[in-house]
Amino acid sequence: MTVNIVVLYHSSHGSVDAMAHEIAEAIEMQGDTALLRTFVAKNPHDIVINKEELVQCDALAFGTPTRFGMMASQAKAFWETTSELWLKGQLIDKPACVFSSSSSMHGGNEATLLNLSLPLLHHGMMLLGVPYDVPELLSTQSGGTPYGATHVAGTDNTNTLTKEEVAICHAVGKRLTHIARKLK
Repeated sequence: MTVNIVVLYHSSHGSVDAMAHEIAEAIEMQGDTALLRTFVAKNPHDIVINKEELVQCDALAFGTPTRFGMMASQAKAFWETTSELWLKGQLIDKPACVFSSSSSMHGGNEATLLNLSLPLLHHGMMLLGVPYDVPELLSTQSGGTPYGATHVAGTDNTNTLTKEEVAICHAVGKRLTHIARKLK
């Protein structure tokens, strides 16, 4: 049984876009469908999310860059329009994970991951983290937390993920797929 997973993100400089593509690749490597969606189309290949896709998905990966320890305003604006989904309980019991990127090691990634989690929890989604059986979580010198996948772009805003960051993104996508299949 295959699952459909929405990888919903906003990216300013390409780092979160790179992470979203790695998570989607891991989902598709499991034989499942990853729908890459954004909040605002910045490039010709971007597809803006519609609420029906969110309702129909089996799971959600949600990411934005960190903005002073919070999600990007584009994402917040979208979640503020989902009251009708909340009133109908349309996202209850769907598994979800979060991911983020900052420009420094102490740039607020963990706070952002917690902030990204709030609308998902309010919608009744089941939040998945990164368990410590992912060896890169213990060896990373850049991004990656138990709360979700992260990337540290540096002051030059590099969107090149380290091998540990890629491995953590893949672990997140694989785990999200595994749990979504179990629940379906």
